[in-house]
Amino acid sequence: MKTNKTRIIVLSAIAIALNIVLGTITSTLKLPFYLDVLGTIFIAVYYGPLYGAMVGGLTNIVTGILINPKDVPFMIVSIAVGLIVGFIAKKFKFTFVSALITGLILSIVCPLIGTPIGIWVYGGLTGTGLDFVFLWLRETGNSLFLSSFLPKVFNNLIDKIGSCLIVYFLIKSLPKKYKPDLND
Repeated sequence: MKTNKTRIIVLSAIAIALNIVLGTITSTLKLPFYLDVLGTIFIAVYYGPLYGAMVGGLTNIVTGILINPKDVPFMIVSIAVGLIVGFIAKKFKFTFVSALITGLILSIVCPLIGTPIGIWVYGGLTGTGLDFVFLWLRETGNSLFLSSFLPKVFNNLIDKIGSCLIVYFLIKSLPKKYKPDLND
């Protein structure tokens, strides 16, 4: 598949918009997942880790400007998603199994990076319907980090595995001339 800079820019812009729209909808509905890196994952699989990282980072900058400035520090998490997915897809291809494993890896790595940021920015709350778990864990004597980390892991298990699998099935359903080599 020949890369075309205009196509990359257009698809990256669409991916950023998709991240923002899905993240805003899930946040507004207080769902136990985010879907705010779906576009980042797509671009990382399709064009590699650097483009994925750029889409992830720019998503948080744009949401920081348009919606909530407190989203900007989470750019580190989004960049990590783009890099991890991009490197895994490049090294192992993006098969069903590698998408599932990538989602599992992200389910741990993202909260490890995001929890200290979330504690700094939001006092540890997740902004989802699982905030009651954070409050319960805090009231039962757990540390601020653990109380914030555990609900984020649960959110991310649903979100990152689901997002990776959605992208896998989306790319798999594309006509052959438009998809990268999925190796399956």
